[in-house]
Amino acid sequence: MNHVLMILLWLFGSIALLAVAFLAYFALAPRIGGNPSGERLEHIQASPNYRNGKFRNLVPTDMKIPAGKMPGLMWSFIKGGEGREPKDVLPTEDLDLAAWEAVADTSFAVAWFGHSSLLIKIGGTTILTDPVFGGRASTFSFAGPKRFNYRHHVRVEELPPVDIVLLSHDHYDHLDHETILQLKDKHFVAPLGVGAHLERWGIPAASITEKDWWATEQVGALKLVLAPARHFSGRGLSNRFSTLWGSWVLEAGGRKIYFGADSGYSPTFKEVGDRFGPFDLAMLECGAYNELWRDIHMFPEQTAQAALDVRARVLMPTHWAKFSLAMHPWKEPVERLSAKAKELGMPLLTPRIGAIVTDADLSCPEQWWAGLE
Repeated sequence: MNHVLMILLWLFGSIALLAVAFLAYFALAPRIGGNPSGERLEHIQASPNYRNGKFRNLVPTDMKIPAGKMPGLMWSFIKGGEGREPKDVLPTEDLDLAAWEAVADTSFAVAWFGHSSLLIKIGGTTILTDPVFGGRASTFSFAGPKRFNYRHHVRVEELPPVDIVLLSHDHYDHLDHETILQLKDKHFVAPLGVGAHLERWGIPAASITEKDWWATEQVGALKLVLAPARHFSGRGLSNRFSTLWGSWVLEAGGRKIYFGADSGYSPTFKEVGDRFGPFDLAMLECGAYNELWRDIHMFPEQTAQAALDVRARVLMPTHWAKFSLAMHPWKEPVERLSAKAKELGMPLLTPRIGAIVTDADLSCPEQWWAGLE
């Protein structure tokens, strides 16, 4: 009997120790970030989009996954699935710094590094969006979604001079602790509250600008507007909805770009198009979708429709080809989107990772994923 009791005590003690270590990690690990407080929290509480202690989407958004679905969902993520990650090395192009420098102020250019990390030049200003150059999009540096195998993963030191780091929200696949530490000398523009994470990581408060939905930030010739998105936020165990999320309108010299970041399909796309369109280019998410969370991530067919809603001349899919964050095969998003975009008559820009495209030039369309496994 004493032997059984000792085993039980050892088991309970081990579980308690693991629980304490788990909670301590979320309370102390720098990777988790910080929570808004002081003057930052006061600004948040004054926002019309913040009610009863949390930010709210503009339309009802179902975030609940039925309890009966959770075990199967967790097991599916753990065991993986055929085709969710590429077997082949994904081709990339080395960033051409001379070509980037040569982009005229009257033009615009983009270079995509997978998922939602983009380099944008418009009005002579270079913007880096949602930079995630670390090995994982995860709460932990040692576990969680690992980036796909590229021929070459761009590094911060390979980038041209960056004027603005533009953030859409605080999820791990959009805000990477490891990458931000390498960008400490940059100016950051982000939704309300996201600066709490940045300051925790050593970014000076003077280098952070935070915006509410529909607010404008003027940086030289460049106008930035934070538009609503249908999504959520949170990096810890209890801070969901504590910081704002959104999409960005970029305008300079008569050229307009829309960076949609993460969003479920919503009427806001049409409102953005009515208020700010037409756009020379819309970069919209295409990946990590599932019926269980359809309100916060679009299906590829909805991505094509959203491009029409925002009145885009050209659509460029993002949020795919770097991490496996859902159960669909890695190529499925762009294949489904290509079919729907053709049906709707929406021109599609799908550049190779790292390639610079100026003025959304469609003269050299490329399906670089074709033939890869």
